[in-house]
Amino acid sequence: MVGQIHLVSPSDIVDGALDRPILADGGVLDDAVVVVDLDQPISAVTAVAVAAKVVASDRVVIGRAEKVPDAACRSLARALDTTVASHHGSGIREFVSVEDLDTELEVLVECFTENPYASIVASQVLRLSENLPIQAALDVESLAYSTLLGTPDFRRWLDGRGPRPLPPPAPQEPVLIDRREALLHITLNRPERRNAYGAQVRDGLVAALQLASMDSSIEKVLLDGAGPSFSAGGDLDEFGTTPDLAIAHLIRTRAGAARLMARLADRIEVHVHGSCVGAGIEVPAFARTIKAHPCTVFRLPEIGMGLIPGAGGTVSIPRRIGRWRAYHLFVSGAAINAGRALEWGLIDLIEER
Repeated sequence: MVGQIHLVSPSDIVDGALDRPILADGGVLDDAVVVVDLDQPISAVTAVAVAAKVVASDRVVIGRAEKVPDAACRSLARALDTTVASHHGSGIREFVSVEDLDTELEVLVECFTENPYASIVASQVLRLSENLPIQAALDVESLAYSTLLGTPDFRRWLDGRGPRPLPPPAPQEPVLIDRREALLHITLNRPERRNAYGAQVRDGLVAALQLASMDSSIEKVLLDGAGPSFSAGGDLDEFGTTPDLAIAHLIRTRAGAARLMARLADRIEVHVHGSCVGAGIEVPAFARTIKAHPCTVFRLPEIGMGLIPGAGGTVSIPRRIGRWRAYHLFVSGAAINAGRALEWGLIDLIEER
């Protein structure tokens, strides 16, 4: 027992700690998240057996690693959803290194407990889509997102936010396009709303990307944002306004920017700054190159709303940083700075001051 968290050992998992159904009577979740102690000695054979149990389980399994991991520990960690580790794990993609292991675990489990449905679905989506082609993975994300729109967790978030009017029309062109020879410069241009990824910005960005897709003489696309932030993510005033979830799924996948960003990735460079929240990093993460201002901050808060990233983030983010660190970012909602983003590979360059 660590604080309020009950640790299980790898041997416990082999002996059946994950085997019982995740749903108790009445469809209530039963111990949906499990924390496994990776500091206990484990053989390569046992690691394989534990990994098989984890993969077959419906539960979210998080690792705790304080010691320097050996080969068996690292092998097992690849099967988990994420592992919170001491600084020894800073260079290991499956690990999230933190200053205080147990405090971080308590925060992570608390975040999970507050929104268990979204947290479980995020795990399932990341695992399902890990090796899928991008277009198929985007469909998995969107279908899961549509499911979560009907959960009590999302309704609770909507009720807590209170009613809001729809955002007003943009007072200027929401997306600027400047073509100069082989360069297409696209600028998100709703600074009064911190370039929130609402319908007008989304449609303007899609139209600009379609131009690049149809014109092979455009050799480079530069995407940036006007004002103090690249993008504060989805426009919260539009959340919960979808009358038809099936149409919303088609809009997200067929009329959104993610597919085009992925298709044009080799030609796209994104310059980000300020706050990059939700879609504000989900969409750029498809690009070949992301360059960030030193003070840029990145955050993925959707699980705190009872949702998962829905602008392509369950596809683009793990393809850059691995599903383990992506899952940690999703569930914790924690902000990371440009330095950590560069260390993980979420961005490629930091601008010189």
